[in-house]
Amino acid sequence: MPTIKLVTIILFALTYILMIAIPKRRPWIALTTAVIFVVIGAMPLGRIVAAINWNVLLMLAGTMGTVALFIESKMPERMSDLLLKKTPNVMWVAVALSVFAGVVSAFVDNVATVLMIAPVALAIARRLKLSPVALLICIAVSSNLQGAATLVGDTTSIMLGGYAKMDFLDFIFMHGKFSIFWAVELGALATVPVIMFIFRKQKDRVEVGEPTKVEDLFPTYLLVLTVLLLIAASFIPNRPELTNGMICMGLFLIGLVRAVIKNHSFDTVKYALGEIDYETLLLLTALFVVIATLTETGVISDIAALIVKLGGSNVFLMYTLIVWASVLFSAFIDNIPYVATMLPVVEGIAAMMGLQSPYVLFFGLLVGATLGGNLTPIGASANIAAIGILRKEGYEVKTSDFLRIGVPFTLLAVLTGYLFCWFVWA
Repeated sequence: MPTIKLVTIILFALTYILMIAIPKRRPWIALTTAVIFVVIGAMPLGRIVAAINWNVLLMLAGTMGTVALFIESKMPERMSDLLLKKTPNVMWVAVALSVFAGVVSAFVDNVATVLMIAPVALAIARRLKLSPVALLICIAVSSNLQGAATLVGDTTSIMLGGYAKMDFLDFIFMHGKFSIFWAVELGALATVPVIMFIFRKQKDRVEVGEPTKVEDLFPTYLLVLTVLLLIAASFIPNRPELTNGMICMGLFLIGLVRAVIKNHSFDTVKYALGEIDYETLLLLTALFVVIATLTETGVISDIAALIVKLGGSNVFLMYTLIVWASVLFSAFIDNIPYVATMLPVVEGIAAMMGLQSPYVLFFGLLVGATLGGNLTPIGASANIAAIGILRKEGYEVKTSDFLRIGVPFTLLAVLTGYLFCWFVWA
């Protein structure tokens, strides 16, 4: 193994160990590793800009700003009042918010979904004097879970759709069979008991007084428009890469301009800009460079080659390896370069094995790679965003806190999807 590749693997492993062991220093640990990779030549200087997903960063920053205006309007408190009135207890509030997050994330980016729903969860937690940690983790993992349900729900789904020439309806019903959508939805259904178990002690009826008065509806309109435009943009073929980011930033800027005109001051602008979580943005930026270095040095390709070697000629063994290896790797590396590398590999495996259709392997790849990020607090951008929100609220999320929810979520969802895809598509 070349020295540079070995150094990359060692540094990458050390980085994740330190980020899990010292959660308060995650952005700086990741940034230090990214800088080292550039200095030693593992990541060429000219490739840094391309390695960073600017669309995600713009979308994250813009949505954070709009959400800050949304919170200031007191709409999250009003929504929490209504939700508490419609549900029998906190346990069902957690189920309702998590399921809703999953439904939204089937059409809207997972990070944006978390940012939009988190304020309601925080308002409920404040009203009930509860820690919001478990509630936000459930929302994050539910959001990440359902990204693979539709063609427009996640970048990995879009990649599979383009590579396998699948359209939106193919994700629901294809070749006379139930498609990947149903595997993901069954997986989501299987996770509901996990949420119920986590909140099993929160069964007291919650009394709610007079609903909170909303001071300004405009931020709510902005947030709803953000969702609608993101959904609409997802159906545009060959759209520019920064489309989602520009939508989110554009609507946030509209909100700022309107606030200045309405209040005749820049106080709201200062507040909204101050609420953007710059540490989370820094962490994601550094991780994009760190993960891209694995692709640049050939580590991702080596992972794909290892799976092919281990699978041999047994279709079920190969399918099993693809699913569960994807879960493991996606818990630590960005699933986008991994899926991009594995799609042609999977197609080649299917041809080599004489399979009439490669879809069972394609769907196994998607199930494993998309849901695997829920295994760790830094395995998916949605998880990182949720933890960033909690940190700003004064809550430090321990790795054990996340694993207590993320592990059973992931195992149940993946196992359900794994069995469904095999029995329907094998």
